[in-house]
Amino acid sequence: MPTLGIIGSGNIGSAVARLAVAADMNVVIANSRGPESLRSLVAELGPLTQAGTVEEAAGQTDAVVLSIPLKAVKDLPDGLLAGKLVLDTSNYYPSRDGRIEELDESTVTTSELVQRMLGDTRYVKVFNNITAAHIPALARPEGAPDRSALPIAGDDAAAKTQATAIIERLGYDTVDAGTLAESWKFEPETPAYGLIYFADPNASEQQLMNTPPGPTPVDEVRSALDAATRVNVAERKF
Repeated sequence: MPTLGIIGSGNIGSAVARLAVAADMNVVIANSRGPESLRSLVAELGPLTQAGTVEEAAGQTDAVVLSIPLKAVKDLPDGLLAGKLVLDTSNYYPSRDGRIEELDESTVTTSELVQRMLGDTRYVKVFNNITAAHIPALARPEGAPDRSALPIAGDDAAAKTQATAIIERLGYDTVDAGTLAESWKFEPETPAYGLIYFADPNASEQQLMNTPPGPTPVDEVRSALDAATRVNVAERKF
């Protein structure tokens, strides 16, 4: 039985952990506050889940979901994820992460920056473009007519193949969005981010709280990626 490590127990990390348990995968979940802080979450998720340190989540698992604020990536132990298949959910939110000159100048993408900070990993970007609530809500078995898709990006073809197998087991099809240099295509403020997974993607901000998720198949995700233009993140206010 494969084991998925999850570093970050926030909304996205916890949502992916729920999918992994539902898919009969073992889970080792960790956060910056230590295993004791995860006692209630582990009890909720059940016997396939255990709390650990970040070193245990990295070292005792087949792949690692990295779901921590962008500003916290630099604080991970050096070499923690060396050689690991990493599924990274990072986005750049200046109001949370502070201004990062390279990103504001668009000399690198968020994913390129994270991969550089992590070092020698088999890195794939995924789960960054969908809300935490929609992750379990839209997951479906393989072959289901209402199965949704998630875009992925990476520079390592073999890593993307391995990531796709995990994501499919968790309940989603995938769409290859290209390299890490192209990963901006499904970051905040693009057509493939957030709203695409609502039943009414044209709902106003006031309506979104009452708008349910809607199946978003491969062709819709691919069309959204094709329609993307690069956002000037230097102007991002959130």
